[in-house]
Amino acid sequence: MGTQFSVTVFALMWGVPYLTVAQGLSTGAAGALLTISVVAAISSGIVVGIFTGRLPHRRSRFVLGIIGANAVAWTVVLALPNRAPLWLLVALVVVISVGGPGSMVGFDFARTFNPSATLGTAQGMVNMGGFVASLLVMQAMGLILDAAGDFSFASFRQAWTVQYAIWIFSVVGVSFKQHKARRLVRVEQERMLLEGFDAAPATRYA
Repeated sequence: MGTQFSVTVFALMWGVPYLTVAQGLSTGAAGALLTISVVAAISSGIVVGIFTGRLPHRRSRFVLGIIGANAVAWTVVLALPNRAPLWLLVALVVVISVGGPGSMVGFDFARTFNPSATLGTAQGMVNMGGFVASLLVMQAMGLILDAAGDFSFASFRQAWTVQYAIWIFSVVGVSFKQHKARRLVRVEQERMLLEGFDAAPATRYA
């Protein structure tokens, strides 16, 4: 939820109007930025896969880092009193595009911490999270822009701030589940030690 929605909203709904109307870019330039988004997502997906494979015990921190980077990038752009320079918009697009492949870490969490009998349901919930958040943000932004009556710089600036509610909710959720998962791993380790099994492998996912 926390990683995927920003780039989804940007690419599928409000990105082009924002770039062309609020930021004053040409249609061609806006299209080029969306192309950069695709390239950034593909490239970062490889890094995300390698990172989660080699350091599974750092997955939650990695996800929180992606959410934080998204929030910081948008904060820098939205804090400007006037239109952002092109290089900053490129940086914004690259940063939020990492959120797409970054959201796939959720499936890895589901695989690790759920029994096989409920894995399908768990993965379905993971898949819903980002899209539900995207639809909520799209709708909320539409309502704000409709109330403002235009697609001006100021209107979009206000509309994009609805993202912070999802980020806050997501960070709280990830942090809570991270604590719960680590507690369950410690309990499982203690049980395995009492039964005479090697508990070391469990620490790999803490």
